Amino acid sequence: MAKLKMTASVVSQAQLAEGIYDLRLKAPEIASQAAAGQFVSVYSKDGSRLLPRPISLCGIDKEAGQLRLVYRVAGAGTEEFSALKAGDTVDILGPLGNGFSLLEGKKAFLIGGGIGIPPMLQLAKELCALNGSEMVQSVIGYRDSQLFLKDEFEAYGPVYTATEDGSRGTKGNVLDAIRENGLTADVIYACGPTPMLRALKAYAAENNIQCWISLEEKMACGVGACLACVCQSKEKDEHSQVHNKRICKDGPVFLADEIEL
Repeated sequence: MAKLKMTASVVSQAQLAEGIYDLRLKAPEIASQAAAGQFVSVYSKDGSRLLPRPISLCGIDKEAGQLRLVYRVAGAGTEEFSALKAGDTVDILGPLGNGFSLLEGKKAFLIGGGIGIPPMLQLAKELCALNGSEMVQSVIGYRDSQLFLKDEFEAYGPVYTATEDGSRGTKGNVLDAIRENGLTADVIYACGPTPMLRALKAYAAENNIQCWISLEEKMACGVGACLACVCQSKEKDEHSQVHNKRICKDGPVFLADEIEL
């Protein structure tokens, strides 16, 4: 799959919650190749910020040639992107990384936490098309009652929520929601903060469930050259000959038992 650097035009941008933005880009060449779980690198127009910002794909519309990026403002780069409006342009590189494997006939948990929620939406859409909505269970964790994207997940199957402050859904985390609702699945797909992924890896091992996790670590080059985003792995990396994987190139999606958290 070829990586393309191109100038994308902004179709629209909206604010979904405090600090959370929904950016739609016209980028047909990238959209035609992209898959759930991949990301794009977005470049700043400020020459002092040389490194692009990696942002996961929340939505892929191949027919319209559009990409949807839902991201949190977390610094100067994303602050700049939040000011983009329809008609503006921005340089992007993608599609990058390895996405999720779509497993046929398996009842799935799609688990997202915080800014790990957006990439799960495209996966929910693809798995629903493959296996039907009764096989897709979305379990999503938020800090508070700002349940961005929740309504959109409901188009693809049942949705369960957990909030840290207990304002909506289950009080606690995504595993609390799974237990409270007595849910079961054959496979787990997850993206979110490391403590959540670590807990899900243990839960999957205890229950003998295959578990795919997407690591949303800080990435620099996005193509595997700089080794800034390595994680520990059980197998030796062919590139560096040590026990690590490059999240941007080997991932961001891994089988949970392949890596150390």
